[in-house]
Amino acid sequence: MDRAELQRIGDAMAARGPDGSGLWISPDNRVGLAHRRLAIIDLSAAGAQPMSTEDGQLRITYNGEIYNYRALRSDLESKGYRFRSESDTEVLLHLYADRGPDMVHALRGMFAFAIWDERRHGMFLARDPFGIKPLYVADDGSTLRFASQVKALLAGGGVPRREDPAGSVGFLLWGFVPEPFSLYRDIRSIAAGSHLWIGKDGLAAETQYFSTREEMLRIEGEERRPAGGDAMAELRAALDESIDHHLVADVPVGLFLSSGIDSCVVASFAGARLGDRLHSLTLGFSEFKNTEYDETVLAARVAADLGIKHSTCWTSREQVDAGLSSYFEAMDQPSMDGLNTWLVSKAAKDSGIKVALSGLGGDELFAGYPSFTQVPATARWASPFAKHAGISRAVRRAAEPLLAPFTSPKYAGLLEYGGSVSGAYLLRRALYMPWEVARVLDPAFVEEGLKRLDTEDRLRVALGNISHERLAVSALELDWYLRSQLLRDSDWAGMAHSVEIRVPFVDVPLFRMVARQVADERAPTKKDLLRAVSGELPALLSTRPKTGFNVPVREWFGTSLPGERAERGLRTWARRVLDKWNLPAKPQGRPGKPPKMAGAPNVPS
Repeated sequence: MDRAELQRIGDAMAARGPDGSGLWISPDNRVGLAHRRLAIIDLSAAGAQPMSTEDGQLRITYNGEIYNYRALRSDLESKGYRFRSESDTEVLLHLYADRGPDMVHALRGMFAFAIWDERRHGMFLARDPFGIKPLYVADDGSTLRFASQVKALLAGGGVPRREDPAGSVGFLLWGFVPEPFSLYRDIRSIAAGSHLWIGKDGLAAETQYFSTREEMLRIEGEERRPAGGDAMAELRAALDESIDHHLVADVPVGLFLSSGIDSCVVASFAGARLGDRLHSLTLGFSEFKNTEYDETVLAARVAADLGIKHSTCWTSREQVDAGLSSYFEAMDQPSMDGLNTWLVSKAAKDSGIKVALSGLGGDELFAGYPSFTQVPATARWASPFAKHAGISRAVRRAAEPLLAPFTSPKYAGLLEYGGSVSGAYLLRRALYMPWEVARVLDPAFVEEGLKRLDTEDRLRVALGNISHERLAVSALELDWYLRSQLLRDSDWAGMAHSVEIRVPFVDVPLFRMVARQVADERAPTKKDLLRAVSGELPALLSTRPKTGFNVPVREWFGTSLPGERAERGLRTWARRVLDKWNLPAKPQGRPGKPPKMAGAPNVPS
């Protein structure tokens, strides 16, 4: 075990845990654990990590929060387990001693942890069901390294920086690097809802214990319930329970409040429990002032009506420009999104907030995106052409140059991709379509990347045989856009400022309840979500067009750079992200080999 490498990996994540650090290496020098602490539950030294059981047979390093840890602790105490701290970390240790790998089924929260089992001479790693917390591994056959960030593994110096075409091409396809890939061949993510065991024989076995696809298929196969049940009461109870669990903390809890339904609903339930002890924050941008994208006025009104403490944090193009280099340095993998979370997390830190609730996940559960109507409609319309792949491809090649000057080139691919839910989803969500990426990156590099990504097949696998259209789109949004973009960005952008972001809508019991209602044809909508707290929020929320939590990226960075051609939408911003990451870009108009990747700076985030 290289102690210096382990220390470097831990130090690279200092911003994730500024409240303490720890390092443990086994007596035989074969196993080591490092930890950076953000103290939220049990602020005392007793909660420090790496933590061991009293007999030293189990040792853990852990990132996240277990919201039902008190109930689990009570059960363990009834079985004779003794505790030396008030932390959820120690609950994980004893729960593993009691149940082994099956412990994951009892956990409600967000987590990525590793437990060294001295008796069995093996390491047990686990990641939460939806992948809220990241967990990356690099296994070279002789040493297994793992961390919460790609950059931390690189900072250790023991992992090569061999570029992975799947990561670079995946970024241009989606605006994010899709799991399990990273920019580097030797680093991958453990799948959400999975655990990994590495025994003394050196063989690693990964097991998936939770799958959104399998959950939806199981729920579809259940006997349907009568439609006459009180669906609204069921929804209200599930929301209240989830948000109550997400308030568990020994530090004050804040809230990221936009003028959208999701965060306002979270504010209503959380405010009912905390009152003015809940501190909400809203970002304001001068470019959006007095437009439909101005979040500040309605958010302030919601906070006032709910009686919670509120702050509006204004920012300008100049302020963003000044912090943009720090933003890119903190970014763990290239992403089109995240600037909004970065800015509001900075405001939270400046306000002394360590924990912030977010409305992420509401759109995926309650069909808040246009994809929920557009994807099935496109698939139905284009399905007759799915059997004629060659003709559809020829139509795309002929139509694209004619359409490109006037509209999105995606329209040229309607017949080629639109005939299935998975293909229509790719059309809806893609930044660049597969045939376009070779115009940005080296064609040979792109060919290998597309082959490794196998995007269309992976989308089909994510869908499985889900028959209900809304559940099918929800499965794709949860497993792709939410997991690899929104949740990942929330993690690195929040933790870059030492702020833990919690997402009450991304909760297994709530997910199961909503999926059952959808399967029972009692599908709750965003308006139902608002009615769950009717009378407490301004009526304007139900009529205001959906805008999302926007940052004026197009206005600030949407113009082409000197010598570049102008591109549609956010593609110019994507090329700037690509440039910051030194990806193997193809010079415009000139084919060639991709240059060697310089890699990202090893800056703590």
